[in-house]
Amino acid sequence: MRAANRILARHRRPIAAILAGLGVACALLSVRPPAGVAVLAAARDLAGGRLSARDVTVVRLPPDSVPDGALHPGYPVAGRVAAGPMRRGEPITDVRLLGGESLTAQGPGLVATPVRIADPDAARLLSAGDVIDVLASFESEPRPAYPVAREVRVMTRVATRPSTGAEDAGALLVLATTSDQAAQLAQAQSQGRLSVAIHPR
Repeated sequence: MRAANRILARHRRPIAAILAGLGVACALLSVRPPAGVAVLAAARDLAGGRLSARDVTVVRLPPDSVPDGALHPGYPVAGRVAAGPMRRGEPITDVRLLGGESLTAQGPGLVATPVRIADPDAARLLSAGDVIDVLASFESEPRPAYPVAREVRVMTRVATRPSTGAEDAGALLVLATTSDQAAQLAQAQSQGRLSVAIHPR
């Protein structure tokens, strides 16, 4: 016991220095940010539509778990439109936002076409990826509603602020269409009311 005490007394300073170093190392490890790659993710379950800063958070993923096209902190997500529903914590990638990459994923030669559907309850039945026919009806014409765009895919249903104006009635959808279909839809929308027929999945 006396020998052990003599050894401790002789090496007191080196031992104290080692312990102090270990304490500093532990303190640094406790404040070091978690390892991984910082990416943007959904802060809560999202139904699609226009994103705000509160809809987005930063998460860290292992490098081999980062999906292709993941968006990183600093990317201007606020104001962009999500192309479909997202779960809380889901990384946001370029194809999840309306734009060039999301259209490329839908198919070549397509454009994003916003249309307003007269019946908002019918529009609530739709989600991203659904295939629909868009029908037009006109008060000035006695014939039944007829299709102006067939087998177009829903990219998203955009949440809009309630409005009492007649021109803003209905629900806004964004569809992946050809340029010709976009022109036909714009003409029909300016003159009549649009409705949808949903294709089975």
